[in-house]
Amino acid sequence: MKIFNNLHAKPDSQDIVNNGSKEKRHLILHNDEFNLIDFVIDTLINVCEHTDTQAEQCALITHYKGKCDIKSGTYESLKPMKDELVRRGLKATIN
Repeated sequence: MKIFNNLHAKPDSQDIVNNGSKEKRHLILHNDEFNLIDFVIDTLINVCEHTDTQAEQCALITHYKGKCDIKSGTYESLKPMKDELVRRGLKATIN
């Protein structure tokens, strides 16, 4: 995460194809080197309903490790969150 915010970025947003199962999946946030950490924290709070502390920890893990598992659930429950993260310029995938 860098010092500026690029809302016009088109992140690569590949998902594992939904096979209709209800098995547990993971929403992964990837470091993009474009968005301010405060923007990422606010987005995690608004989109994923994280607490302030949880959002800050996920943003820092993403920054230093390159990615972070930010939410678990079924594909159907994670897909709208992933789509909104991508719409806001973040890079996210479902595994």
